[in-house]
Amino acid sequence: MPSTELSKRSLTELSGMLRARTISSLELVDACIARIEGVNPALNAVVATRFEAAREEARAADEALARGADVPVLHGVPCTVKDFLAVTGLPQTAGLVARKNAIAKTDAVLVQRLRKAGAIILGTTNIPEGGLYLETSNKLFGRTNNPWDLGRTPGGSSGGEGSIIAAGGAPFGIGSDVGGSVRIPAAFCGTVGHKASGGMLPNTGGFPNPPAALSPYLCHGPLVRRVGDVMPLLRVLAGRCADDPGTRDFELGDPEAVDVKGMVVYAIEESGRMPVSEVMKRSVRNAARALADRGAEVREAKLPSLKRGFEIWGAMMQEAAAGERYEKILADGTGKEEIDPYGELAKWALGRSNHTFPALAVCAIGRVLERFTSQAARLAEEGRALAAELDAMLGDRGVLLYPPYTRTAPRHGEPMLRPLDVGHTAVFNPLRVPITVVPVGFDAKGLPASVQVIANVGRDHVSIAAARVIEEAFGGWALANPIYDPVRRTG
Repeated sequence: MPSTELSKRSLTELSGMLRARTISSLELVDACIARIEGVNPALNAVVATRFEAAREEARAADEALARGADVPVLHGVPCTVKDFLAVTGLPQTAGLVARKNAIAKTDAVLVQRLRKAGAIILGTTNIPEGGLYLETSNKLFGRTNNPWDLGRTPGGSSGGEGSIIAAGGAPFGIGSDVGGSVRIPAAFCGTVGHKASGGMLPNTGGFPNPPAALSPYLCHGPLVRRVGDVMPLLRVLAGRCADDPGTRDFELGDPEAVDVKGMVVYAIEESGRMPVSEVMKRSVRNAARALADRGAEVREAKLPSLKRGFEIWGAMMQEAAAGERYEKILADGTGKEEIDPYGELAKWALGRSNHTFPALAVCAIGRVLERFTSQAARLAEEGRALAAELDAMLGDRGVLLYPPYTRTAPRHGEPMLRPLDVGHTAVFNPLRVPITVVPVGFDAKGLPASVQVIANVGRDHVSIAAARVIEEAFGGWALANPIYDPVRRTG
């Protein structure tokens, strides 16, 4: 089968083809490597590779299939992971210059679970410095580009994953999300992305690793080609980890068993704070219509607290961090306990800092917010009230449709001018709800448009089921061809 055809198949399809031995694992791994080598010079998405080791593992996988061995669910399937999770033998840098020689000696727990399920790790992907921003750029590896338009950002902090999955470099990847870091890249790049329920997937072996109280807010999740690929991966990755006290076991439901007929769907097109583009509002309407066509009951919703989404997220994060500062993350590998953000900003202005402006700005803003404890306490309380309101509204089988951002992928640098836009995703992290981002066509510039499908805590299968209906209505993911095909799709 031509390698370009393999780049278009879903994880579920490829796994079935491997088991039927219509393709070999080596053939699939080689196709992914060829694709990465073809597109990565333009994207700068993959920053460390283990291609020869992956080929050896693929040969072993093929031998096991030839023997008729009983193989696990991801047997022989290649993937990438964000440069946040430790992969034995590869640098675990988190985009920090001081960590460029930090070679992982063991696998992160999620990587261990992937390997146990038979997956083959191809390499790791780029992130913003320390994972602290929604654009993927750092002083160590440089900037990652969006495969639909190289002049635009793929988002972040899992921007390398969003970029390479959209361009067909691997059937799936694993990202992490503390404020939208899976969902924004999925939306900007046109892939499916799923932020799992808080506490479902462990952070053990990741860097930066959050304090225990923050752990349920930092939610890992897959970026994939098709919605049907999400739950098989959650079944591999989910489960309590003794080394991560923020995790617990969840009973994973079956998306196929969810009857959309009679499902209550709430639709909110904008928060009322930052202007939302017409294409993003239309994406919410179109998604609601697709669900209504399948028998769902669509209702308008009013959640006034979403207008303060960014502030609520910041206050609840600050509360859970209990004095831990971002400066500690940026100091790792320097021998210091913390960096001085103001001093580093002065050095940055002179071109002498190893840190990026967005990461330093996040640190500086964090210090300012420390002075407003009473306001933060009120916002955190409002966040808890919002969580209770959302819980009552969604119940066991309701979903909320909401834009993942105010517009389709912006040009590099533009998000710095509109920092409150991230509130569309960030507010939901401390609420711990599962969210599936699914494409809903393209804008007039050929850029993907998407919608967030939000369900209640532990009801990941409900958001996945609704997202699958939306995907069926609008076609879902399409292969981005930044090198081979400069033509942009429109719609």
